[in-house]
Amino acid sequence: MTSAQRVPPSRKQRVRTLWISDTHLGTRDSQAEHLAAFLKRYHTDKIYLVGDIIDGWKLRSGVYWPQAHTNVIRRLLTMSKRGTEVIYVTGNHDEFLRRYSKLLLGNIQLVDEAEHHTADGRRLLVIHGDQFDVITRYHRWLAFLGDSAYSLTLVLNRWLNHWRRRYGYGYWSLSAYLKHKVKTAVNFISDFEQAISHECARRGFNGVICGHIHHAEIRQMGAVQYMNCGDWVESCTALVEHLDGSISLYRLADDPLLTRAAAGLAAAPSDSAT
Repeated sequence: MTSAQRVPPSRKQRVRTLWISDTHLGTRDSQAEHLAAFLKRYHTDKIYLVGDIIDGWKLRSGVYWPQAHTNVIRRLLTMSKRGTEVIYVTGNHDEFLRRYSKLLLGNIQLVDEAEHHTADGRRLLVIHGDQFDVITRYHRWLAFLGDSAYSLTLVLNRWLNHWRRRYGYGYWSLSAYLKHKVKTAVNFISDFEQAISHECARRGFNGVICGHIHHAEIRQMGAVQYMNCGDWVESCTALVEHLDGSISLYRLADDPLLTRAAAGLAAAPSDSAT
């Protein structure tokens, strides 16, 4: 049973923990309307923001911040005010926040990594994951170059889904599809998963929850359970810990009710900043 099937459309679902990553607020391709609708349907004890929540790389070149992005921040602040513990784990696109690591503001905590204990007793490392990306870590100019090419794909993705909505079709990610078909991208994902799982096992954790590569997945890698939140740019995915400690992967594509609800809030693609 998928998490989408577990959620009644008319009331909030009570869960223990949510993990989201790579929302890239401040960019035109952030699926902020879908994200706000997703967050609104849950009551949760904790929510981990697993890096690249605010895209500092893009904001350096110009400010783009529409109301939908403010709505996500407001939703998170409201959750915090109502008792949800918010743990913001920094990533490479919001690395400007790393100088403030270990900052605590009420129910909001800023960290570079975190340790999570599930209801069934597992210890999980929660980390964005850019530390295990050789290109991001040692060849930053290649990372920026790749980011530009990736942005072009996302522009195509944005317009494709605009027209899909117009004709009554659900959300579908062209960029995610291409990523899964290109051999070098598949190899990169595999290398990343192995590197971060190896470090997790070395440090004695039962599993790892990360983001960074925009590829949502739950899989067993030796003694370690590897879990990636995915993103809210391409695939619109999240991880959900239920009250019994089990963790499931949420995909917007499997949730047509939320797709239709958020589509009503979404504006047509625009090249003008708000």
